[in-house]
Amino acid sequence: MMDEPSQDGLGRRRFLRVAGAAAVAGSIGGCAGSREPAALTPPPAGPPPLLSPPPVPLSPPPLPERLLPGDPGWRLTSYGLAGAVDGYCDKVSVLPGEPVGLHVSTVTDGFRVTAYRMGWYGGALARKIWSSGWVRGRAHTPAGLDPATRTVTTGWPRSATVPTDGWPEGAYLLRLDAAGGSQRYVPLVVRSASTAGKTVLVHAAATWQAYNAWGGYSLYLGAGGGYDTRSLAVSFDRPYDVTGMEKFLIHERAVVALAERLGVDLAYTTGLDLGRDRALDGARAVFFLGHDEYWTPEARRRVTAARDAGTNLAFLGANTCYRRVRLEGNGRRVVCYKTDAGLDPVYGTRPDLVTADFRAEPMPDPESSLVGVYYDGFPADAPYVVTAPHHWVFAGTGVAYGDSFPHLVGVEYDRVNPSVPTPRPLEILAHSPLMCGRRPSHADSAYYTAPSGAGVFASGTMRWAEALMAGTRDSPVAHGIDGRTRCFVTTVTENLLRSFARGPAGELEPAPRDNVTDVYG
Repeated sequence: MMDEPSQDGLGRRRFLRVAGAAAVAGSIGGCAGSREPAALTPPPAGPPPLLSPPPVPLSPPPLPERLLPGDPGWRLTSYGLAGAVDGYCDKVSVLPGEPVGLHVSTVTDGFRVTAYRMGWYGGALARKIWSSGWVRGRAHTPAGLDPATRTVTTGWPRSATVPTDGWPEGAYLLRLDAAGGSQRYVPLVVRSASTAGKTVLVHAAATWQAYNAWGGYSLYLGAGGGYDTRSLAVSFDRPYDVTGMEKFLIHERAVVALAERLGVDLAYTTGLDLGRDRALDGARAVFFLGHDEYWTPEARRRVTAARDAGTNLAFLGANTCYRRVRLEGNGRRVVCYKTDAGLDPVYGTRPDLVTADFRAEPMPDPESSLVGVYYDGFPADAPYVVTAPHHWVFAGTGVAYGDSFPHLVGVEYDRVNPSVPTPRPLEILAHSPLMCGRRPSHADSAYYTAPSGAGVFASGTMRWAEALMAGTRDSPVAHGIDGRTRCFVTTVTENLLRSFARGPAGELEPAPRDNVTDVYG
């Protein structure tokens, strides 16, 4: 949410842009209780039997991907002039071994491509998986604009084909290095073929694109920077603005690194892929990593069905599942009319597909029925205040009732709202007073269990995932969040990852103590 009229009449301001790609090297760590997993080594071989032939020397088993050495040189070091080099993939995600087309425009003689898989890698946070040879450069014509929906699309020809044979599943940044030194990122997710028995990390590709203002238009801003001239649909057939991947770097990268460091059995996908058949079959848990605002109705149905089958859910952000979107053009266009939903061409024929907010007409279904909390506002900056220190998610943090963590709540936030559909019993874990503009309110972290046994956690603040790296070399200035807060968030997230990976939390952890009436009367 930003730069648009709110339901309570408050104005919006531009979302705080946080530099992530050009930050110097850093890593998650430094919290008490964190332990580096030991490398695997083969068992010692005993003496061979008498008169037997010499034994074949044993080779050590291959190291898991997360324990391989990384490549700290993945970061951008030179942005250069706007337009120096830009690119996009013709697929948001692929299965391992599926090639992807890369479309690049550059004013230089040529460029190279290096694929980095993002993860832990001993704190390096990325490993180089593949690199191209020299590709001849070409500057392409400016992007076109569809006047009906104000959609920016480039239509650039394919510059190269990127193979993914042998690539491990995961989140990738393809770094473009142009002649002269200018660099950009292009995102790609190599999604998992199966989620059975795994913890699924969901990358919010629709939200990345909604905020992408490359070409002068996004779902928030249009000509002259106005909301009224914004796009009503945005296309993946264009580059991302600025570095190429700010949303991933700010809201998702740190969770990926932490989950891989812990050795949790992971699967990777995008929100766009959740609508696929069997997308979450057998998953132990699903983690939404930071800012995941834009969902298709089918994705929401499948996530709800997974919860109802016993799959744990964790929402490590705020403003989650707020916008209903529709995919068109083979999934390459994200349609969202938002406050102009009455103009959506399907308004009179398919109310279930109208791209209004989920809580809005013509088919209101507030996100709170799934997430447990309800989006309340923007902007905010407030301490996070613990209400239920006994809860298992806070194990090892040493917190007491009323303990607070400065600046952890913001810049968007959620709260429990007893007047809207909300699962019960539900326990409010943190209840944080704040001012949203001039309006007093609260942000809430909450936890409930579904009848299936699935546990559902919602942080209620968009800064949760960002706090995992706050104050480190990779995110040195993150809203003033300090090392104590970083360690608190890290420990709670570790508890969630470890517990949710075991199976339905309702069967393995203490039941929530419903305190909604105590807190809200």
